[in-house]
Amino acid sequence: MNRDGNCKSLWQSHAPDYFAANGWDQGQIYDVLIVGGGITGMTTALLLQQAGMKCIIAEAQNIGFGTTGGTTAHLNTFMDTPYHNIAANFGKEPAQLVARGAKEAIAFIKEQVTKNKVQGFSERPGYIFSANDKEDEALEKLMAAANEVGALMQYTDALPVALPHTKVIVTESQAQFHPGKYLYALAENYEQAGGILLQHCRVGSVTYENESTFKAEANLGSILATKVIYATHIPPGVNLLHFRCAPYRSYAIACTLKSGNYPDAMIYDMQDPYHYYRTQETDGKTYFIAGGEDHKTGQEENTDACFRRLEAYVRTYFDVDEIAYQWSSQYFEPADGLPYIGRLPGSDDNIYVATGYGGNGMIYGTLSAIILTDIITKGKSVYKELFDPNRVKPIAGFSNFVKEGADVVKHLAGSIFSAEKLPSLLDLAPGEARIVTYEGHQLAIYKDEHHRLHMISPACTHIKCSVAWNSAEKTWDCPCHGSRFSYDGEMWTGPASRNLDRFNDDPV
Repeated sequence: MNRDGNCKSLWQSHAPDYFAANGWDQGQIYDVLIVGGGITGMTTALLLQQAGMKCIIAEAQNIGFGTTGGTTAHLNTFMDTPYHNIAANFGKEPAQLVARGAKEAIAFIKEQVTKNKVQGFSERPGYIFSANDKEDEALEKLMAAANEVGALMQYTDALPVALPHTKVIVTESQAQFHPGKYLYALAENYEQAGGILLQHCRVGSVTYENESTFKAEANLGSILATKVIYATHIPPGVNLLHFRCAPYRSYAIACTLKSGNYPDAMIYDMQDPYHYYRTQETDGKTYFIAGGEDHKTGQEENTDACFRRLEAYVRTYFDVDEIAYQWSSQYFEPADGLPYIGRLPGSDDNIYVATGYGGNGMIYGTLSAIILTDIITKGKSVYKELFDPNRVKPIAGFSNFVKEGADVVKHLAGSIFSAEKLPSLLDLAPGEARIVTYEGHQLAIYKDEHHRLHMISPACTHIKCSVAWNSAEKTWDCPCHGSRFSYDGEMWTGPASRNLDRFNDDPV
């Protein structure tokens, strides 16, 4: 399983054999085209196919290439947006509905795991702890709101790791799983049900073929369908949702412990950004997984330092033997705290989207599939109104909307009105990159291990913000809306829909 970065996650090394997809009849009109082969797209396609619809998935790379292959795979009934915030913005009943949806998603994953004998899933208690008076107060508020909506928590004296703390709460019936093995099991079931899966199939424009059929132009050929679902983490093109979702990156390490004393729980602190921990056994070996160091995409000058800080923090409190894997992953934080699931704003009624999951991608990705399947097959869902991408909340999330919008304008203006002077093309070391101005052109330059320069335009092909170099993953990341590109400009993460413009690559 390849991923959208230079770093390798734990799930890539222990994924099943590469999935071989069926072909497809280019003349057939499919009921639903699902763009994207992560947990959202694969689960949605499976459910729709099992409901009697003829589906086709178009994945630009390989399944699990994006965030599903880089998650830390926590399955929680408490969310990154606390229930008291959800209740304040939307009401108590909607907050209860979110808690219900989280439980439904975990139950669905457990059902699929049991049915398909997928290894790597286990139910675990979740512990959240505070370490000072301010965090104590926030922890108490979090627990009170969670209990009100049915995501039950209680105080405990025990914390299963030796981390400094003042108060601890525990919630049962949380879970964790191996996202690679799970995704491949879904894919096999989907194909067995008659679904078509196209990998390395990048969808470009989607237009009307006639009044009832869409025509999607892809590198493998045209795909005809009556409905389209964008399960691409963020929809391509330019859409209102890009101004409602802010891109962030989070960092993770998987290590072995000298003592062999691995915590049999999922653990979270109350820092901002917070750290999270769990244990995963896969293929006969046990790993301790820790994550954190989140930041806005494209706005951290030294991403390698994020890994170093995370490792230093973990080594302070745990007897680390070896760092076996380290990787980062992207998520999109919604302005008002809830994801956007349903009809794509400004589009035809038959084009759908699911995005803005925050740090709860495996939960919301699964719940999105349940919601979209109900909307498409039944015309309704109990969750439809709450997660409607076209919802208008002038108060909830407005300050975040303004802040993130101003952030985009700042980076857009910077890309237009400022440029770095180029002292030399020759002082880059292999593996280094920078943005320079040379002979009137702004260039994003990377030197590979063979001393070859890869020169591309730094203007993101979404709305022309200037990309920034991610030294850890060796990617060009857009700070405006989270598009990401390989070192030679290949588009790996939307909302951009095409590669960065390339100049001639010259050896030096």
